[in-house]
Amino acid sequence: MSDLPYSQSCENNKQPILQTLQRLLAGNAHVLEIAGGTGQHAEYFAAALPHLRWQSSDIPSNVDSLNLRLSQAALENLPVAVALDVDQGEWLLGKWPIVFMPFDANDKSTSIFAEPFKRLRRALAIKEQGKFDALFSANSLHIMSAGSATNFFLGAGKLLDEGALLIVYGPFNYDGAFTSPSNAEFDVWLKERNPQSGIRDFETINATADIAGFELLEDNPMPANNRLLVWRRCAKD
Repeated sequence: MSDLPYSQSCENNKQPILQTLQRLLAGNAHVLEIAGGTGQHAEYFAAALPHLRWQSSDIPSNVDSLNLRLSQAALENLPVAVALDVDQGEWLLGKWPIVFMPFDANDKSTSIFAEPFKRLRRALAIKEQGKFDALFSANSLHIMSAGSATNFFLGAGKLLDEGALLIVYGPFNYDGAFTSPSNAEFDVWLKERNPQSGIRDFETINATADIAGFELLEDNPMPANNRLLVWRRCAKD
C-alpha cells in the first residue's frame, strides 16, 4: 500500500540489523521495541524471527500511523503497537504497558469501545506473554533530548530483569568526535530541527547504561557509519 508510512533508511538497514538480531535473539521470546516509527523494522523482524513475540511501541501521537503497517502485516507474533513515552514516570504497570491504543484499519477512533474484541485480545496478550527478555530501539537516541535518552536507559533498567538484552542501533560519536563527515552534517540537520536532539557520545551513553544496571556486551559496526550496541541487564540489587 502506497499510503503506508515509509522510511528509506529503515529499508536500507533492516537486513544488516536482522543478521545480528538472528544471532543475539536466538534464545529470546518477547521483545519490546521502543520508537517503532514506520513499522518497517517490526514487520520485517517479526516475519524473520517467528519464535519471537515482537511488541512495538511509539509515542501516543505516532501509534495509529505505526499500526497501519502492523495491522496489514497480520502476523501472529506481531501484536498491535502500544503507546509508550520514555519520559513517563512509569513505563509499565507490572509486565505490560500502562496505555495501549487499540487500532482498527476501518475505524480511526482510538476508543477501546470502538475496537473489535479480537483486537483487544491481541493487545491484552502482552500480559499473558509475561516479561520482556529483550528491548530494541533503532534511530531513536539522537532524535530524543539528552534527558529523554537518560530516561530511556533508566526505564529499561526498571523494566528488564537480569540477563535481558538491550539493543540500540544508530550513529554515535567516539571520544567526542564524529565518525564521518556525513554524521557531522546529519548532526547539524538534527539540531536545526530540534536543538535538543543530536548524535550522542558513546562514552556518555555507556556510562548512563552502567548507572541503569547494564553491562556492555558488544559494539557492532554497521553500514552508513552506524553502530549496533548491545548491553545485558546485570543482577538487580
